[in-house]
Amino acid sequence: MSISSSLYSGISGLNTLGNSMAVIGDNIANVNTVAFKSSRATFQDLLAQSVSVAAGTSQVGRGVRLSNIASVFSQGSFENTAEATDLAIGGNGFFMVRNPNTADQYYTRAGQFTFNKTGYLGNPEGYILQGWALDPATGQDTGAITDILLTSFSSPPQASGLVELSTNLDSRVNLELAPGTSLASGWDAGNSPPIGVSSYEYQTAVSVYDTVGSTHTLTLYFDRTATANEYEFLVTTDPAEDTNAAAKGAMAGAYLRGTIAFDSTGNMADFTALESKAPGDAATWTNIIGGGSVGTNNYPLFAVDFGQGPQNIELNLGMLWDSGTGTWMRDSNFTSTQYASAATTISQAQNGYGAGFLQNVTVDTDGVIEGRYSNGQVTPLFRVALANFNNPWEFTKVGGNLYAENQRTGAPATGHPGTNGLGSIASNSLEQSNVDLAEQFVKMITIQRGFQANSRIITTTDTMLQELINLKR
Repeated sequence: MSISSSLYSGISGLNTLGNSMAVIGDNIANVNTVAFKSSRATFQDLLAQSVSVAAGTSQVGRGVRLSNIASVFSQGSFENTAEATDLAIGGNGFFMVRNPNTADQYYTRAGQFTFNKTGYLGNPEGYILQGWALDPATGQDTGAITDILLTSFSSPPQASGLVELSTNLDSRVNLELAPGTSLASGWDAGNSPPIGVSSYEYQTAVSVYDTVGSTHTLTLYFDRTATANEYEFLVTTDPAEDTNAAAKGAMAGAYLRGTIAFDSTGNMADFTALESKAPGDAATWTNIIGGGSVGTNNYPLFAVDFGQGPQNIELNLGMLWDSGTGTWMRDSNFTSTQYASAATTISQAQNGYGAGFLQNVTVDTDGVIEGRYSNGQVTPLFRVALANFNNPWEFTKVGGNLYAENQRTGAPATGHPGTNGLGSIASNSLEQSNVDLAEQFVKMITIQRGFQANSRIITTTDTMLQELINLKR
């Protein structure tokens, strides 16, 4: 082997170490790049050359070359942000984004996403985040992975179908002094107000919504009867809002009446309910004992019409119909009482709401994007899709924090965040670069010294060749 071979060994060292320094430079340059994954250069020696020695033959190395430059996919730290659509992956996986111009799909760990003017959720370069559209009612995936695109920024109204009212009715109130009279007999739609204050002991009101989201007031009146431990109730609205006012005459605005019986401990014991049927007066009230007059939740059902057609509403005062026994049973989760304290409304609720407008979105750890609306509704909209690969170290870097798959990476395995080995999503967070500056500087020192040593090989070999040339003098 000639002396000049050492020149080529030194040159291979300079070239390899120079490329390695370029890797370190790229790492340090991206120390503040969102979700950047540092690279690591590894070396391998070149095929050795056989030389003759006294013992026979031996091998002399011919230098070094780069074995591989691979990404290091260790977890980067999280930075908290003020944007709900800033997403970070805790664990394995990559966001899937689509180039809107070419439809090519890429993968990234950088979760700096925002909604653009057309409603697409994408990264700063305009690449669209991929996920599943969700059924607003069930929150389940619908269809295949697609673009995350908000097409509606409003929440439609929902008509009230259930009213729950828990009250305490004062047990100290004297019995009704005029047996046979009722709240219904004291109601006259032609009067203002339709019922006098002397006709009842307590009243309470709850707002309900019609099919277009307009609000209406249901007023419930309570009064003692001539029976011990018993109150009667009457459910009404403003007679002017009752579309059957002409047919119902004096009973316009009255919808449901009945009695609540209490036991000696002040708990509900029995119940009756009668629905007003147009036209007519108090004599046309129909007894509710089951069938069509009991709702799907087994509470008494009455129909109202605020101008958009019949609207059925169930009323839960604490008793529900048991079709098996044919009796009214106390609701174990909700009740009214008759204690020796002032009449009051303990709680009230209804399941309707008006139209609302999108105020903001949130993203949970499962990748579910929910819309929060001005009417208080929270609706699941999309679920972010994640992908993973058997060999992500062979990704093709295409710039912009994006990776492209190839034959060496294998096909992507997609799934929900937090399942099948995929990481979970952190909202209001961005993953930072995983570059360790201390490690890079130590490597820089060793690369620098190695480069310096290889350059000495070349200068020393040059000196040896000069001495060889000088032998002819």
